[in-house]
Amino acid sequence: MNPVEVDTARRTGGCPVAHGPLSSERTPTGCPVSQRAADFDPFEDGYQQDPPEYVRWAREQEPIFWSPKLNYWVVTRYDDIKAIFRDNITFSPAIALEKITPTGEEANAVLASYGFALNRTLVNEDEPAHMPRRRALMHSFIPEELKHHEPMVRELAREYVDRFIDDGRADLVDQMLWEIPLTVALHFLGVPEEDMDTLRKYSIAHTVNTWGRPKPEEQVAVAHAVGNFWQYAGKVLDKMRENPEGGGWMQYGLRRQRELPEVVTDSYLHSMMMAGIVAAHETTANATANAMKLLLQHPDVWREVCEDPSLIPNAVEECLRHNGSVAAWRRIVTSDAQVGGVDLPAGSKLLIVTSSANHDEGHFADADLFDIRRDNASDHLTFGYGSHQCMGKNLARMEMQIFLEEFARRLPHMRLAPQKFSYVPNTSFRGPEHLWVEWDPNQNPERTQPALRHVDEPVPVRIGEPSKGAITRPVVVESVTPVAEGIVKLRLVAPDGRAMPRWAAGSHIDIECGHPDLSRQYSLCGDPADAHALEIAVLREPAGRGGSEWVHAHVKAGDKLKIRGPRNHFHLDESTRKAIFIAGGIGITPVSAMARRAKELGIDYELHYSGRSRETMAFLDELSALHGERLQVHASSEGQRNDLAALLATPDADTQVYACGPVRMLKALEAHCAHWPEDALHVEHFESTLGTLDPSQEHAFEVELKDSGITVPVRADQTVLSALRAANIDVQSDCEEGLCGSCEVRVLAGKVDHRDVVLTRAEREAGTKMMACCSRACDGRLVLEL
Repeated sequence: MNPVEVDTARRTGGCPVAHGPLSSERTPTGCPVSQRAADFDPFEDGYQQDPPEYVRWAREQEPIFWSPKLNYWVVTRYDDIKAIFRDNITFSPAIALEKITPTGEEANAVLASYGFALNRTLVNEDEPAHMPRRRALMHSFIPEELKHHEPMVRELAREYVDRFIDDGRADLVDQMLWEIPLTVALHFLGVPEEDMDTLRKYSIAHTVNTWGRPKPEEQVAVAHAVGNFWQYAGKVLDKMRENPEGGGWMQYGLRRQRELPEVVTDSYLHSMMMAGIVAAHETTANATANAMKLLLQHPDVWREVCEDPSLIPNAVEECLRHNGSVAAWRRIVTSDAQVGGVDLPAGSKLLIVTSSANHDEGHFADADLFDIRRDNASDHLTFGYGSHQCMGKNLARMEMQIFLEEFARRLPHMRLAPQKFSYVPNTSFRGPEHLWVEWDPNQNPERTQPALRHVDEPVPVRIGEPSKGAITRPVVVESVTPVAEGIVKLRLVAPDGRAMPRWAAGSHIDIECGHPDLSRQYSLCGDPADAHALEIAVLREPAGRGGSEWVHAHVKAGDKLKIRGPRNHFHLDESTRKAIFIAGGIGITPVSAMARRAKELGIDYELHYSGRSRETMAFLDELSALHGERLQVHASSEGQRNDLAALLATPDADTQVYACGPVRMLKALEAHCAHWPEDALHVEHFESTLGTLDPSQEHAFEVELKDSGITVPVRADQTVLSALRAANIDVQSDCEEGLCGSCEVRVLAGKVDHRDVVLTRAEREAGTKMMACCSRACDGRLVLEL
């Protein structure tokens, strides 16, 4: 097609593609649509079984394509989909609940006979109406308000497992995972727990009617079920009006209606009643079924979860990423736009395949790998993103964590039974219709440990996105070797002999020092090429915070430890022409790995190592053998001190300075590098300068969340991080001392009072990022990209 033909085709409803041929293959129409795009059909079994795999070709070769079968553009990559979620004005959610398969006149007449008039809901409403309603109704979803549902969910999970634990075989979907989320959904909404089987049929009919492809002969039956669902929702709402002070979200909505009658209308509440039952029930049931299927398909991972329940919160996030219950969402383009270099004309309909985004190698390393310790698993888009992100996400997380905990404690020997998995054909929501599992009842742990049925102190549910600090990895201490006076080297290996995580020079790990609340960071000092082990060196510091004392007093070869990481906030620029490495005392640990890497890459470098005496300086012989004359030893006992003023007297734009050591040394380095180019100096801190937050010395301010469309107040006695979490906003964290960089957020406007030790001078001056755990606003407002 030439440009004129393309424009004509757009206006007449034909092919809208305006960016030229995408492959040498053409569809029968001759349009520039690749053959695979022309063949795309989300109702095929391949898509139902594994949506990310079904569109892998698109993610890798044609990330945005036109589907003639659907008359939709299909978007498959992470960054493109997140950009669409960010802009809910250009990319309207108005079609999110539109029937993807138009139904016939008879079915439409049936719906009309029931008075079916599903209106806008939080899912498909445009601005300016959407955010006022969302703000009015979101209070019930904040973590603090969700806590009182936890005991009920635990008791339900326990009771349902009781029903089949001695059978040796169960369909987890039919016998537990469908009913409990429906019960919880009804309880949360305040709906009487009646007619559950009927509601299940209604819920499935709603999914098929909206996102499925019912056959002509099925459409009328589906329409009757949806019509009955609509009338049921209306009757329950009318009954609730008789008891306006009752519990549940819908009762809360009725009370808000009295305060905001123009915002919370009758038709809106009726639509939310019906949509809420589906949203709070079906997606959680499917997500848990998908998670259990995935875990049992990876027996080694399931065993780890059973042995260490603290892994469950992040395992839930990884299950939601790898095999979530929401495969895709829909948007409509309101004005001509461009995404990923592809022109999208106004009126274009988009199928945004979030499950594909969750497998995008550009955002998730080894994206197809199921890794329950993945430190960015919760970046997944299964809950959406921005102002239309699922408000019930933390209720779903709570239920999934409790279900996994119950199974792990009482049925750790459970396995998948041979079966073929089937799914209700639709574009957007997926979970196996049945999930058969088997086990030997004679091996049920509670037969010998009856207390396992009821645990007085269960694993605390993380209501909200899990912190990186919750992700531990078991290791075995292969050896403990003295390497200097007061310093021991620990060599850590995997219990099963598998390879250890990959790491780069400058990385560190966290070790739980006898208790989860006592965690300390130690730089890796071995060879990154050694895949078998991680090595750290620990200096005994009697006046320290307890970690090093515990290591020296208690750790011995053969012990099992829990670590987190590796993580790296002290990166070596491998493109630099020259590097000056400066280490003081135990600060040699990250610097030694950096110097090793510089030598491998052929970078011009020099290594300066300072200490009280050679006897107190680790790895001297090894460093001397490896670096020769490039190593300069500055031992105070020998009168040798590193003359930083002379060393750094002449700035060099092609030289980077990397340093780790005592705070006094690092402060001196900052002073001596003040005349060097910005960001020439890179330092690693292991001590926080933060004191306890003193409300009398702070001021309150606001943070506007650009992507979410809300403004969150931050009290004088509150960190930005805690205020965001209280408002149901996901932000990761770890140390919460301004040391690790985990809670970094992007700043769009406002002046930041930086209090971390992570950002460089230039990064602070740029003012485009901050650490939410400690930094604050200089004045009254910040605008964040959240």
